[in-house]
Amino acid sequence: MRAIIIGGGIGGLTTALALHAAGIGAEVYESAAEVRPLGVGINLQPHAVRKLTELGLGEALAATGVATQEFRYANRFGQTIWTEPRGLAAGYHWPQYSIHRGRLQVLLWRETEARLGAARVQAGKRLVDFTQDAAGVTARFADGSTAQGDVLIAADGIHSAVRASFFPDEGAPKWNGALLWRATSMAPSFLTGASMVQAGHRDTKFVCYPIGTAPDGRSLVNWIAEQRFPADTPWSREDWNRPGRTEDFLPIFANWNFGWLDVPVLIRSAEAVYEFPMVDRDPLPWWTRGRVTLLGDAAHPMYPIGSNGASQAILDARWLALQLATRPNAEAALESYEAVRRPATAAVVEANRGDGPDRVMDIVHARAPDGFTDLDALVTRAELEATVMGYKRLAGFDPETLNRRESWSVAAAA
Repeated sequence: MRAIIIGGGIGGLTTALALHAAGIGAEVYESAAEVRPLGVGINLQPHAVRKLTELGLGEALAATGVATQEFRYANRFGQTIWTEPRGLAAGYHWPQYSIHRGRLQVLLWRETEARLGAARVQAGKRLVDFTQDAAGVTARFADGSTAQGDVLIAADGIHSAVRASFFPDEGAPKWNGALLWRATSMAPSFLTGASMVQAGHRDTKFVCYPIGTAPDGRSLVNWIAEQRFPADTPWSREDWNRPGRTEDFLPIFANWNFGWLDVPVLIRSAEAVYEFPMVDRDPLPWWTRGRVTLLGDAAHPMYPIGSNGASQAILDARWLALQLATRPNAEAALESYEAVRRPATAAVVEANRGDGPDRVMDIVHARAPDGFTDLDALVTRAELEATVMGYKRLAGFDPETLNRRESWSVAAAA
């Protein structure tokens, strides 16, 4: 079997590596002319780290990212609402990593080139059309070249050409009224030195976590400032690399100095800021037609809440590879893949629209918008725990379930 993978992002490259490990031929076609370490930070949850570790990438991840030790929710005054250990400290068998998106993509690209051969990982290949019949699939690219395979896997992002061909009337992604300003800054370590913090509430939020360390002991901190606007406010097509202006949002966070974290100083320390509207798409009624299917953001773009977008794409990749390796034919494999992953990811999309685990901040803000002196008088730990743990179970990474789940690995035939 031979797979054509459209898109050389995290989902597409993980798919290539997973298929290769299962003894299935794969070729990756990326539309960008060059793959560079662009973007800012993301988190890989333990269920995704498990999948990458089983592909032999554990040491590379540890060398590239920061193993998250703690997660903390706070209000806009820096008062702690919820704190919990993360990764190995929380009892998982695998870490959670905070990592630079672009560096992770480059890591996966280079590993895919090394394992599959550089000729099977091509940049500058924008898909313009595809056809399929009983014998296979043919992809056509803007430069006039073609590729043939048994299946085509569209991992070409939120503006997927394949998705658009399946659903030509879908239109633009849906904006929820929130703008994100994202950047990285060198700053002193805070809390454990490997803590992820979310402060504020649904309308005004600040998120930060370290994704690297400098020789002088300071941290490279990834941060996100979020502000919600009226839904009819104009916005431009989202782009991870569109420049933002600190004067547009710094005044909102001017007084957010918590003692253990100085938000205005962190914002002013950024070398470059990027602006991004928070968008997603409605869950689809189907992903697959014959020998062609969707994966990752092409299938289920979601709000960056709960740190799950990249992780869900990695889960897609591993489950799809298992199905292609074990089902009797390509069509049956893609049907089995969709039957499990489409409802699972649709549930996460909907949960993220409801703020997912971040609702603990909204609960406290609604009851004490000016801060609190006694958190227990506002909300019980059981209520907070139900919100946080319920999301982990829904997204597939509560510790007990993940640790005992069977591996999705399949060995290549000798």
